[in-house]
Amino acid sequence: MTVTIVGSQLGDEGKGGVVDLYGDAADVVARYQGGDNAGHTVVHDGEKYKLSLVPSGAVRGKVGVLGNGCVVNPETLFDEIDTLRERGLEPDVRVAERAHVILPYHRALDGIEEEEKEDLAAGTTKRGIGPTYEDKAGRRGVRIGDLLDPEVLRERLEYVVPQKKALAEDVFGKETGEEFDIDHLYETYREYGERLAEEEMTVDCGTFLQERIDDGDNVMLEGAQGTSLDIDHGVYPYVTSSNPTAGGATVGTGLGPTVVGDGEVIGIVKAYLSRVGTGPLPTELGGVEGQTPDYDADAGAGGDEEALATTIRDEGGEYGTVTGRPRRVGWLDMPMLRHAARANGFTGLAINHIDVLAGLDEVKVGHSYEFDGDEVYTMPPTTEQWGRCEATFRTFDGWPEVDWADVAAEGYDAIPENARTYLEYISDELDAPIYAVGVGPGREETVIAENPYESQ
Repeated sequence: MTVTIVGSQLGDEGKGGVVDLYGDAADVVARYQGGDNAGHTVVHDGEKYKLSLVPSGAVRGKVGVLGNGCVVNPETLFDEIDTLRERGLEPDVRVAERAHVILPYHRALDGIEEEEKEDLAAGTTKRGIGPTYEDKAGRRGVRIGDLLDPEVLRERLEYVVPQKKALAEDVFGKETGEEFDIDHLYETYREYGERLAEEEMTVDCGTFLQERIDDGDNVMLEGAQGTSLDIDHGVYPYVTSSNPTAGGATVGTGLGPTVVGDGEVIGIVKAYLSRVGTGPLPTELGGVEGQTPDYDADAGAGGDEEALATTIRDEGGEYGTVTGRPRRVGWLDMPMLRHAARANGFTGLAINHIDVLAGLDEVKVGHSYEFDGDEVYTMPPTTEQWGRCEATFRTFDGWPEVDWADVAAEGYDAIPENARTYLEYISDELDAPIYAVGVGPGREETVIAENPYESQ
């Protein structure tokens, strides 16, 4: 069977921990979208491994697959594989031949275009993700399968590289180097193709996964980012360039929608909200200097709210992994979650970070929005409309700080009563049972209510 892991909010919900949690029961872990812009940390046998492309299950001896919906930087892929081998592991990673390749000119143009967009910039990681998906949609991309055929690779590069060079030089007025040189790109990526072939890493993804399922294997499908960053269903244009929603799992792997639909779709929920950069956030607490939106999304926010935001930010470690940049934080946004539940069809929920909210006198939830004089219960379709929404809050009694390791060991009933009330409100509103509750950062600090591989 399949289990699909989907972020329900703005990314950073703790998906990697849930993949890790249920990964022991999976035989294959497949990523179905995104690229090396979504880092995750895996702890195994006391060792910490930081990965941005290799599926996390590969550290635990599972087969890791990068599906056709991914965009793949071969340099990153082989760097991560080589690093894991140096540390004594033998990761088994397969790459879909239909997946598109991130080339150096994609990364260069990503940085150039982000600078030129100014206020419309999506805050990308400048790793070439968006430009690679643009070329995919424009039918001028280079696919993993093309790296295996030098003649085809040369033909593809001779068509697309002059366009990219002209864009950088003539439109943006930039000087170009070897990242726009056909001969250099051909030699470099032909060698990547040779290594992919030598190590027998490439697969027809849908066929490979279906055969494993037919043989009785359990497959986990892993998305990056979150529902509100989905290019179709998110807060456009402040979104990623692919579909993190559950529909992306079928398109991005080649498995049929009935196969994915017959399995479990687990929505990962952070018990509050966080995000980086500008854009609407109706449930925002206080603000972060330089990141608050232009509109009055948090009118009346005073010193108490700023202090509360800082408390949650510090307790939750809501600072950029690389930059240290503080993230904006807010109360849970139920209209956002209702939107995610409908778009994904959640069959279960994993709710993380309830320990971060422990010790507060009260915890609020944005239950609905006031939008142009009406009460609405889900996100409006445009980001500008979302920016006009004001959250209508429900207040819950807070819960105490406890020994969360003991709670994880004892099970769901050991969670403080007020926290269970909060969790059950979320479950009832989304009409999905709670499968797991994260009560700390470690894998062992999770209350497991149900194993999805055993629920069928």
